[in-house]
Amino acid sequence: MSPLLRLYLGFSNLSGPLWRAIHKRRLKRGKEVAHRLPEKYGTYETPRPTGEVLWFHALSVGESFALLPLIELALSERPNAHVVLTTSTASSVEALAKANLPDRCQHILLPIDTKAATRAFLDHWQPALAAFAELDFWPRLMVETHRRGIPMALINSRMPQHNFERRRKLGGMMRDILRLFDRLLVQDDASVTRFEKLGADPSRIAAIGALKAAARPLPADETELTKLRSTVADRPVWLAAATEKSEHGPMIAAHKAVFSRSPQALMILAPRFTADADEAQTLAQAEFSHVARRSTGDPLSTETQVYIADTFGEMGLWYRLAPVSFVGHSLTPGLEGKNPFEAAALGSAILTGPHVSYFSESFAALAAEGAARTVTDAAELAKALIDLQDPARRQPMQDGARRVIADRREVLTRTWTALSETLR
Repeated sequence: MSPLLRLYLGFSNLSGPLWRAIHKRRLKRGKEVAHRLPEKYGTYETPRPTGEVLWFHALSVGESFALLPLIELALSERPNAHVVLTTSTASSVEALAKANLPDRCQHILLPIDTKAATRAFLDHWQPALAAFAELDFWPRLMVETHRRGIPMALINSRMPQHNFERRRKLGGMMRDILRLFDRLLVQDDASVTRFEKLGADPSRIAAIGALKAAARPLPADETELTKLRSTVADRPVWLAAATEKSEHGPMIAAHKAVFSRSPQALMILAPRFTADADEAQTLAQAEFSHVARRSTGDPLSTETQVYIADTFGEMGLWYRLAPVSFVGHSLTPGLEGKNPFEAAALGSAILTGPHVSYFSESFAALAAEGAARTVTDAAELAKALIDLQDPARRQPMQDGARRVIADRREVLTRTWTALSETLR
């Protein structure tokens, strides 16, 4: 065991008071769910179900939604099994409560990385399998899971260059953690190479594609969707989805150009972080006279020019409402892109900025089928938005997206086959 990992494990034995102080502050800031917090310390209201328990973990909302089709497949293949799905964030608690989880699947919060909490978690649930999505894992939990002989898999993972450089600095600690996994199922060949360089066993790694392409379409409240569609009617609508603060100026500038051509046009602006909504509203109000904000209860009316959709768990509404979407976190340097398949699955034509390193393989596959366009600034975005208000111009993009999604659904089968092989 590397000295750094040994040092971390020693610290984790003493870190309980620090975690409690952190959670106390987070509760005051609304970043924890008070009645669910005991789960992070290994205390659970629900008993362990009888029989086999499969444990899947994802960091937050997007990652957990990508796992749901895989969980459904696992439960159909093992009709006597149950699933525990863990996440780490308050936003995931709210979103998964609305997600209509499969029967025999329950959501709980991941334990903090102390010996007491991780052992309490494992003692209670006694999983037969541990599958961790992407790159979210904690060393103490990994070590304790491995010590119990529980098969461990890293799934749907990708190692971009900047993540590789950062994790390479951990040296032997990273190697020791990666060697705990029985299987590493990654999204692309570049990730295979980088995981090998970090010390993972090459015989345990396979590139099988991204699960997010096969994820369930995001949910939406049908009553609310009907009401919004009635209000919007046949107005030109576009969505700026998961945008970063630096992108809000260009988004509003693009909408100003669209609005000059189509005075009925509506932009829905759904910032990645709701804390950025105040500034986005100020920028919008400087250019438009009718700006509404969902979190404050402003209605979307026939006069609304910019609608700031700053609420959790409603992106499925906006992708359904907007026939064209700019998938944000991609326009300005230093950003990494966001999952384009959420838009593709709901038939919204996809625009993106050039900075999509974290989803480069996904965007490349879509672009190869004519299902995504790249824009570099507000002017190019406006031009594309005007062009794509024509349904005939959108149709080839929507058809291409469907082809890519159909092709990627095989990832589900490949992932479950690999996981099932580890079950003893």
